[in-house]
Amino acid sequence: MFTWLCFIFAPANKHTFMKVLVTGGAGYIGSVLVRQLLNKGYTVRAFDSLKFGGEALYDVMLHPNFEFIKGDIRNADEVAKALDGMDAVAHLAAIVGDPACKKFSDEAHQTNWDGSVALFEAAEKAGLKRFVFASTCSNYGKMPNPDSFVTETSELRPVSLYAELKVKFEKYLLEERKDTAICSTALRFSTVYGFSPRIRFDLTVNEFTRNATIKGEQEIWGAQFWRPYCHVDDLARAVVLVLESDEAKVRANVFNVGSTEENYNKGMIIEEVCKVVPNTKVNFVEMNEDPRDYRVNFDKIKNELGYTITKKVPEGVEEIYTLLKTGIVTDAYGEKFRNI
Repeated sequence: MFTWLCFIFAPANKHTFMKVLVTGGAGYIGSVLVRQLLNKGYTVRAFDSLKFGGEALYDVMLHPNFEFIKGDIRNADEVAKALDGMDAVAHLAAIVGDPACKKFSDEAHQTNWDGSVALFEAAEKAGLKRFVFASTCSNYGKMPNPDSFVTETSELRPVSLYAELKVKFEKYLLEERKDTAICSTALRFSTVYGFSPRIRFDLTVNEFTRNATIKGEQEIWGAQFWRPYCHVDDLARAVVLVLESDEAKVRANVFNVGSTEENYNKGMIIEEVCKVVPNTKVNFVEMNEDPRDYRVNFDKIKNELGYTITKKVPEGVEEIYTLLKTGIVTDAYGEKFRNI
């Protein structure tokens, strides 16, 4: 079942920077992160262009520790206003995903690269202490050895503009700017799923569950190709964990975010969906080549920061199924539920 976070005013620990800017704060992951931070007693400012609307933040707008600023990270004046008085930034704002970056390539370059660099430089000028960057496991591209698992030290083999720009900013952040006053960390997120106030149905687990629930069928292209998956709640929790971790552990560092046990291929995902929606008609389409195919090891974040996930793919399927069966979502195929 999906649950809303209640607001509990609890002081953060001694490592916490209490004022956090969340770029992309009205987004799929950002809106969940905003609530987690508020729930732990942080002062939170969300910064978002509202490209997909602001409904995800309606219920927190009157929270005493929350502030919203509408703006675009490509606008220097708006960025400066957003950073003013903040201690840390969780940078999630981006053109997200391979299809969106391919279709809006100029905007992707301007936002994911130019805007990110400008944001970091402005944060440095403003004296912020922490910078957490939402990167992606898509950076790994295709595994050289299909029987192996990639780690943070594996070769990065981006095969899309989305991943290329993530890799480029990672290198800027962790190599070129590693000795600056800001403690920077990159988090390579697994493929996300699960309930969020800004729900999306163009993500594999959510999409398969939606199609099975509403249409009773799903077409699977390339059932054998691998990805790691992680619930949106757990990806957001990783950001909070990094903000609260000792600087020595996270400075100029990169972590895969997820669980090694949560690597799935599409065939395995649809199996989990069919356990919840048993009469689903599945049509497998043979596909022998996929530019992305990777299984990821997550021991580093577990061993060095003590991170563990709280939800697994079967729970995410149940969550989305339950949401759809209530009938509260009246048009699950609407444009507002996807990024492209």
